[in-house]
Amino acid sequence: MTPLKNKNILITGAAGFIGANLVMKLISTNEPMTIIGLDNMNDYYDVALKEYRLTEIDRLAEKAADVSWRFIKGDLADKDLIDETFDVYKPDLVVNLAAQAGVRYSIENPDAYIQSNLIGFYNILEACRHSYDDGQKGVEHLVYASSSSVYGTNEKVPYSTDDKVDNPVSLYAATKKSNELLAHAYAKLYNIPSTGLRFFTVYGPAGRPDMAYFGFTDKLLKGDTIEIFNYGNCERDFTYIDDIVEGVRRVMMNPPERKNGDDGLPLAPYALYNIGNSHPENLLDFVEILQEELIRAGVLPEDYDFDAHKKLVPMQPGDVPVTYADTSALERDLGYKPSTPLREGLRRFAAWYKEYYQI
Repeated sequence: MTPLKNKNILITGAAGFIGANLVMKLISTNEPMTIIGLDNMNDYYDVALKEYRLTEIDRLAEKAADVSWRFIKGDLADKDLIDETFDVYKPDLVVNLAAQAGVRYSIENPDAYIQSNLIGFYNILEACRHSYDDGQKGVEHLVYASSSSVYGTNEKVPYSTDDKVDNPVSLYAATKKSNELLAHAYAKLYNIPSTGLRFFTVYGPAGRPDMAYFGFTDKLLKGDTIEIFNYGNCERDFTYIDDIVEGVRRVMMNPPERKNGDDGLPLAPYALYNIGNSHPENLLDFVEILQEELIRAGVLPEDYDFDAHKKLVPMQPGDVPVTYADTSALERDLGYKPSTPLREGLRRFAAWYKEYYQI
């Protein structure tokens, strides 16, 4: 593993769910490093939640004497800002987690996905490329977020990074597959060590309100009816946030090796991993556990009539019936496998929800 000590690390999407937790994980190691966070703080969901995460980061950073934390409010699509950030901070590692997320929202607002996921990612790749100009050491490793959505309606499970993923069923999935293709091309052309990470249904405290577990909780608390798609026959590989972050941290320290092929030209220093729990849960079972943990935490009353507040509905456009990660490559190369049980993760979420919303 390549130590992160004394590195300059740029993390985009630093106020987002995964980004903020990664920053806090790195700060908590208390190793000397400089972390530069970038986020546009858009209002896709409640900005107060992003500000809360940044406050938690600031609180940790104040106690970590050897960690320098700086935050930049800005957009990936702003090429001048990205170039300036690279010129000023000269990052050794870049972790690109900034993206417009959400399958259904990509149907309603496709422009946001083109700006952030395509143009924004292109700006990052170009900045990485030019970080080597004039003999500079440049970026040692680019790590970027892909998604389990790229697997589309693949019928073979569990999903392997060796599977063909040429049939996306949403614009969001198409942009993430495009990221993988662009990163591979830049890795080959400019010898940029790059690793893509396909995340599987990330959940946990202070997560994204547009995710099912968070949205279900909001609706149940209000007495609204929750809709369970595909008549409850969907399965999701729920992966707890701490497991995701530990996977990202290990990947950061393991850049793909630079080496030449038989033709004397560089082979693409490129890797791709699934990060998932490898244990898909039926949605009906999932909401049953969620309800039990919300009652346990005191978010819902003991006598809550769950059956009166659920409705089974057809599949939505862009959704897939199952997600299921094959993490054998992650286990083989990094000796790591996510392991947090769903009930334990939802218990932590329920406790956070009660405290955050002062229920």
